[in-house]
Amino acid sequence: MFLPLLFTISLLFSSSAHASVLDFCVADPSLPDGPAGYSCKNPAKVTVDDFVYHALGIPGNTSNFIKAAITTAFAPQFPGVNGLGISIARADLAVGGLVPLHTHPGASEIIYMVKGKISAGFISSSSNTVYYKTLRKGDVMVFPQGLMHFQVNTGKHVATAIASFGSPNPGVQLTPFALFANNLPSAIVEKTTFLDDAEVKKLKAVLGGTG
Repeated sequence: MFLPLLFTISLLFSSSAHASVLDFCVADPSLPDGPAGYSCKNPAKVTVDDFVYHALGIPGNTSNFIKAAITTAFAPQFPGVNGLGISIARADLAVGGLVPLHTHPGASEIIYMVKGKISAGFISSSSNTVYYKTLRKGDVMVFPQGLMHFQVNTGKHVATAIASFGSPNPGVQLTPFALFANNLPSAIVEKTTFLDDAEVKKLKAVLGGTG
């Protein structure tokens, strides 16, 4: 009994002694990325600046048709988070601004309200139940991975939130753009969305779709 146990323990130590353990894997965006993330930058070329990001301190430009700006610190912008299972972003919403229905296929999201007031919520996939709340400074809300969610500034001042994700590259698919910023023929879009021809063509024109 003792000898087989001793053999197993020695085998485990032998295996672990030859395992390659990396402290980090700073992204090298010049190399192809895959399901596991970006390839690692040569450690000899890694600097402290790979682990520091400054842009989240700067308000985003909200002069667009959704009156909102998202400043992301994902692996392509912030190479130091590659492989760590985390990332962060800043959302600025002018009065009446919104982040339309969207999903993050690769991560759950949690937001912290820095200032202002927004209405935010997500929709369950099992029963289409909407979980919806008005958030103010200091409030936190979580959005489960892959579920459609949104944020709308319902206050009288600019709103700012910081969002954290459980992935260095959570991905994003904006529902309106997925539906109307493509080249799918309008007749197919009309059937799959139950909208009439005029409305579909109007939305395609606004969002840059064709067909």
